[in-house]
Amino acid sequence: MKKIKVTFYYKTKDVKKPITYHLVKDYDLRINILHAQIDNLEGKLFMDIWGKKDNIDKALEFVQKEGVKYSIFTKSVIWNESECIHCGTCTAVCPTGALVMDKSDWTLKFDRDRCTACELCVKECPLQIIQAGF
Repeated sequence: MKKIKVTFYYKTKDVKKPITYHLVKDYDLRINILHAQIDNLEGKLFMDIWGKKDNIDKALEFVQKEGVKYSIFTKSVIWNESECIHCGTCTAVCPTGALVMDKSDWTLKFDRDRCTACELCVKECPLQIIQAGF
């Protein structure tokens, strides 16, 4: 079983195509939509995809034939928890909720599966203990 993080870029005319339906039904993939955005010109869909490598490859070929561009994320965010002072500054810029404050003990929690590696937290951290890596 392989897992990838990917963003699909749709043209406005293509937003109504049932792409995710076909990923699940035709290619036996599991998807988790982490973030979606549609504006006047384009739609973006950021998600995790799990499945057999061959099925993922075939699904990405299908997506391309449908006119949807995509990019696969290879970066990840590295959080040095032992040096963190749990100020929560990074949570204000995290678009996916991967970085949140636990209100029971006011400590920072990092959910790597939700992280899109957008690197906004890297720029925001006052101690520079959050870094982007490969």
